This record gives sequence, C-alpha cells and structure tokens, in this order.
Amino acid sequence: MSARKAEEATRPNQRPELAALDDETVARALTRMHLIRKFEEAAEASYMRGLIHGTMHLSIGQEASAVGTTLPLEAHDYILSTHRGHGHCIARGAEPKLMFAEFFGKETGYCKGRGGSMHIADVEGGNLGANGIVGGGLPIAVGVGMSIKAQKNGRVCMVFFGDGASNEGAFHEALNMASIWKLPVVFVCENNKYGMSMDIGRAMAVANVADRASAYGMPGHSLDGNDLAGVSAVAKEAVARARSGGGPSLIECKTYRWRGHSKSDRNLYRSKEEIEEWRAQDPIRRLEDELKAHDRFDAAALMKLEEDAQREIDSAVEFARACPDPDPKDLTRDVYAL
Repeated sequence: MSARKAEEATRPNQRPELAALDDETVARALTRMHLIRKFEEAAEASYMRGLIHGTMHLSIGQEASAVGTTLPLEAHDYILSTHRGHGHCIARGAEPKLMFAEFFGKETGYCKGRGGSMHIADVEGGNLGANGIVGGGLPIAVGVGMSIKAQKNGRVCMVFFGDGASNEGAFHEALNMASIWKLPVVFVCENNKYGMSMDIGRAMAVANVADRASAYGMPGHSLDGNDLAGVSAVAKEAVARARSGGGPSLIECKTYRWRGHSKSDRNLYRSKEEIEEWRAQDPIRRLEDELKAHDRFDAAALMKLEEDAQREIDSAVEFARACPDPDPKDLTRDVYAL
C-alpha cells in the first residue's frame, strides 16, 4: 500500500467502504455522477426546446446506483441497460457528446441516430445496449454469460433492470438459468419504488427484490442505492464472485427518480412531500458532505469537479447540434430482416 493510500485508510471515523476508495477513484466517481446529473438536465431542456423528439426516461437522483455498481468493472467487461439507461452509459465511460448526437438523431451518434434514448449502445466500450422492453436485458445477459463462460475469457456481464421488471417472467427465468450454470452475471435492480405509476409495495409480496435471490441459490443484497461507497463495496464483492467462477449475484439498489416515469408522466401518483424527502437524500451532495467531513476534498476542489462536468456537458450539446443529419438515402442502412 502506498503512503497516500495508507494515510487515507487510517483517517478517523471513516467508513470502511469509503476508506477503500482512494481519492483518484472517488474523484472519478463523483465526476461521473455530476456528468449523469447534468446530462439528464441538459437532455430534459433539449427535449423541452424541441431538439429531441419522442420521449425519454430520466435517472436524476439515481446517480450513485449507476456509478457505484460499475466502479469495480474492468475495461473488457459488459453491461446491459434499460429504458432509463443514460446514467449507465456515462458510468461505463460513454462520451456525452456522442450520446447527445445520438439523441439528436445525428450521423455521429453511437448508433448513427437510429437508437436514440432507449436503444443506445456502445459495443466497443462494453455497453451492449439499452432496451425499451421491460426486463428485456435479463435473458440477453444470460446469453452473454454463456458466451463468456464458453470462451473462458474472464469477463463479467452486469445487467440493470427496474423493480417493475422483477415481476416479469424473464427475471425468474434468467436468475434460475444463470445460477444453474454459474454464469458470470451480476443482476442489478434499481428499485426506485415505482414501476411506471405502481408503488412496488402493491405489486410484490416480499419486502425486497433481493429476498428472491435465495430461491435461485445466489447471494441477494438489498442496500441504500444513494450511498456511492456502500454500493461500490457490494458490487466489488459480486463482481469478484462472478469473475472467479462462483456464479451470479442479485444487488438491489433502493433509490428514487426525481422526475416522472417519462416526459409524458404528469406525476400525480406521488406527493410533493415524498419527492422532497428523497431529494434531501441527494446521492451527490451526500458523498460531497462525507468527503468534506473527513477532509478528503475541500469545497473548492469539489466545486471544480462539478464545474468541469458542466463545461463538458455544455460542449457536448453544442457538438451534437452542429453534427450532420443522416442522409435520407441511407434510410434502410443497418436495417435487417429475418
């Protein structure tokens, strides 16, 4: 252990989960959390201005879940995302400017403007794609896990899904098969309390999604999804288990989306008091407050990370707006029929 890491690990009253993350890792994680938040805010503003068409599902408030779970992944590992997947893309290292280009339907986007918000992918970066089908990534993850095991390449596949997806048949089938074959898959449920407008408490007979893991012979972890360090610690354990041949794990991150389900959601099923209660648990500010309390970063350093993230997002929007539209004659390019 370096002298710097030793000093960080011995700071008084610091949680072991936070102490395990050195300053460089924490700065990278916090930067990505800021990028996610500011990306979503800019995407929302662009939608309102008519620059983005269709709809979108924002993950403002869920930044710690996306970043914390992906921190232990290596460059060659894979993720599969959801319809609320912008944060997963950025947490995995996607470039905001290419994401915005995709959202704006530009030729320079990750999928040449064909995928948009809900079907974005960056295969070279290990992101095998978002999915507009609820729970759609779960069976795909099993297939990826089978491929990894057959090739013996030591990779791991992490698949994200929401609490609503845990009531889909694909959830149970995927966990069962992954456990039987000890596949290197980490299942991450982002439980933001609502499946569209349905409170999870009215749709599930057990208290936690993670309680279902025991039925499939795998570890189940239910945790505070707004605690970056805590999420990272559990994810590190699950990724190590998968990579070593121990099989899959189920992680349930209890978090909250500040915005409605989608841009068409009038948000009438939640009280203002509930939303404000969760906003007070802002994962970004919680992490910043803890870092300052332990003299890991001062206010000026934290402000710089946020300002740098804002500049990157502002630049990304301008880049995307200036990019060329696809040529209409290429309408059927990359479109296949079975």
